[in-house]
Amino acid sequence: MAITNSTERFSSRVANYVRYRPGYPPEMLKALKDECGLTPGTVVADVGSGTGFLAKLLLENGNRVYCIEPNREMRVAGEDFLTAFPNFVSVIGTAEATTLPDGSVDLVTAGQAAHWFDATKARREFLRILRPGGWLTLAWNDRSTEATPLLREYERLLQTYCPEYAKVQRQGVTGISDVEPFFAPARALVKGFSCRQVFDHDGLKGRLLSSSYAPLEGHPNYWPMLNELREIFERQQVNGQVSLDYETKMYYGRIA
Repeated sequence: MAITNSTERFSSRVANYVRYRPGYPPEMLKALKDECGLTPGTVVADVGSGTGFLAKLLLENGNRVYCIEPNREMRVAGEDFLTAFPNFVSVIGTAEATTLPDGSVDLVTAGQAAHWFDATKARREFLRILRPGGWLTLAWNDRSTEATPLLREYERLLQTYCPEYAKVQRQGVTGISDVEPFFAPARALVKGFSCRQVFDHDGLKGRLLSSSYAPLEGHPNYWPMLNELREIFERQQVNGQVSLDYETKMYYGRIA
């Protein structure tokens, strides 16, 4: 049965998510400093923080980061991943009800998560917890689908074997108009950065199975999908490795 509750979609995929999902490039941290006035003293709420990839970038900068995550398995993985950072605070909450006090943060971030939020309710909550003049930043790592033969074949594999893929793509963010409800009537700005992952076969398999739409073992598409993935890898590998390319999109602005 498909998992319809977005907070539970990744419960069975946490190990692969931690090991095989891309992080965020250092250029994004520079943009936060240049564009949003980020300093080590900026207090951040990272909403839908998952296993902590975006939070790690901010914690390494010295920021105090409240990681808001409703999914228990993802939250525990984030706690394990970020436990060495003294400014890390794990919080059980949602984008629509973070549990943070009024006016307690300077920056709200969400990495790879905001398309699951109720934009109207989340925006109201962000306004509540942000101090006057605070910033909102929403980021996604968008996998390139046509840039290389490997990426084209990988995209066709998803379309063929992953029944939920098209639905998740429709729910995703394709441009600035999709994030406007979080910022309106203010204007969202956007910056883009490139990043890449290099995988052997096991890594490519783990990356595939980290996706919420990929069939899990027991589904009739599972083994045919993995068999075709092996064939794609063998056709496209160079010295036992393949590359997945992404564009990191960062949408940012003040909301009021």
